[in-house]
Amino acid sequence: MRFRRLGTTGLELSAVGFGAWAIGGSWAWGWGPQDDRESLAALHHALDGGVNWVDTAPAYGLGHSERIIGQALRERGDATTVHVATKCGLWADGTRDLYDLRPASIRREVDASRRRLGVEVIDLYQIHWPDERTGTPVERSWETMAELVEEGKVRHAGVSNFDVDLLERCERIRHVDSLQPPLSLIDRRALTELLPWCLARSTGVLCYSPMQSGLLSGSFSTARARGLPSGDWRRRDREFQEPRLEANLAVTEVLRPLAARHGATVAAVAVAWVLAQPGVTAAIAGARRPAQAEGWLAAGGLELDRTDLDLLERALPVRLASLDGDGAG
Repeated sequence: MRFRRLGTTGLELSAVGFGAWAIGGSWAWGWGPQDDRESLAALHHALDGGVNWVDTAPAYGLGHSERIIGQALRERGDATTVHVATKCGLWADGTRDLYDLRPASIRREVDASRRRLGVEVIDLYQIHWPDERTGTPVERSWETMAELVEEGKVRHAGVSNFDVDLLERCERIRHVDSLQPPLSLIDRRALTELLPWCLARSTGVLCYSPMQSGLLSGSFSTARARGLPSGDWRRRDREFQEPRLEANLAVTEVLRPLAARHGATVAAVAVAWVLAQPGVTAAIAGARRPAQAEGWLAAGGLELDRTDLDLLERALPVRLASLDGDGAG
């Protein structure tokens, strides 16, 4: 497992982190029913395999994901060696998303997350999504995040799903320690502006969905897409519907011979491509069972050469690019 420093923070993170979205269980944006025992086993397997950080959020199962992580930390008895990243600003009541980045709400959220996680200090606290509902200026929200760092409730502050304009507005107040954007061979939008902005300012980048929510795991198929449970948000996502589904699965087929040459899994190669992009600190990979974590763990030590990368740059089929005109997933 390789380790990389998160921007200017001094925080050394494993190249892959455990994404705890799916272990939240059933909720508005859940992945279907989940067994907590399997969630804990998957989390322990990843940590035993060299992963040293976990990414979660209060919205994942309405606090359930954070509670599962807190239980795992207690079971391991070495919470100080596992870095925890969580978020604020998004909740869900089962029927709709609730965005709130008013200062008072952020303060309530950070204390609630600390209780669920069982930690005094959160290693990385992130704004989950921009607040487009309450009209709170991002400057007010970011000032509150800076205050939480100064008060010692969180060590570092970052954002997720922000564009360059919002990043610039935050940077003028306090340095943005990290950005969390989606990035995969299917969704390459972050390469255009976000990664160059972060690289130029030494802002760490933690990429989520490097396997495009399972499409690039090597185990997905058209039949599996059709059989997703009713509570799985992917049933509503366009990437899991035709005509995009067929084109997305074609990318997986490009990965298979490359994976075989490296003696690795398709999932590991997909994640390794993300890790090879300039400016990327680490990738967030989810797992609901130990076998899923095992599928991508090797990405933390897999380095793709120039020939590999040139091949994967051409992995996005022309027909997929033509569906949205710019090749973005």
